[in-house]
Amino acid sequence: MNIQEYFARISYNESHKDADLQTLTVIFQHHLWAIPFENLSMHCGETIELDLQATYNKIVRKKRGGWCLETNLLLFWALEELGFDVCILGGNCYEPAERAYADEMNHILLKVVIKGNSYIVDAGFGGAYQSWQPLILISGKDQPQTPGIFRFMEDNGTWYFENVKRKRYIPEESEPATGTPEPGNIRKMYKFTLQPRHINDFQELNTSLQLSPDNILQKKSICSLQTPEGIYALVGWTFTEVKYNYMEDTDLVQIKTLTDEEVEKTLKDKFGVVLENKLTPINVRGLPPNLVDMS
Repeated sequence: MNIQEYFARISYNESHKDADLQTLTVIFQHHLWAIPFENLSMHCGETIELDLQATYNKIVRKKRGGWCLETNLLLFWALEELGFDVCILGGNCYEPAERAYADEMNHILLKVVIKGNSYIVDAGFGGAYQSWQPLILISGKDQPQTPGIFRFMEDNGTWYFENVKRKRYIPEESEPATGTPEPGNIRKMYKFTLQPRHINDFQELNTSLQLSPDNILQKKSICSLQTPEGIYALVGWTFTEVKYNYMEDTDLVQIKTLTDEEVEKTLKDKFGVVLENKLTPINVRGLPPNLVDMS
């Protein structure tokens, strides 16, 4: 593994002599804009191995993406190589259908400490709720970014991560919404503690996500990529493009249904992904709102 090869993969060619907040922010953004959040391997008959070398080969050398376990593992390695004080944390995602957080840890995120301040860096949430900059770990502080307003709330050592849902304009459906988002437009994302984790703590999760038929990742083939203007997302045969701030405080959402042939071309043209094995797209309807549906 080679940090220069990783830099080439994310098109990063700036100075990185200091492990400071500016360097962290720029590397994080390049990582997001180059590496898709995707689960296509499990819909191509491929096994996802949670191992640093395997993840590096897949994302850096084969120019694929990965889900949270993979893309955050690669980012963790890169930040360690650059001398950042970084550790892995585990989160429990909020499940809207259950109106509760998952009982078991099912998400990976990173904590980076710079000059005594802790920042959360998470390249693996995907879709419309992906932060674009490191978030300082302070309870109750609104942190506006281009994708929205994010905040942490702390209660007895447990941290809760949430953001404000954005207003969207879908030309085929309606006029843009107006006004300030109400409290009911707060989206709960996940909770976590500051207990350091090791990647091996997620091996059982990595296996269960690939085997459990009830897992949403089994029911949807997903590929999403952050862009400097917004998001590309391909869920099954549905391609969605989001442009942030198309109008004041309102995002443009354009949706198109693709053919099987167009799916393959879109993966290559929009996401830079060329699959070695045949993809079987899937998008089971009737599931609760989730990040990849841009809900």
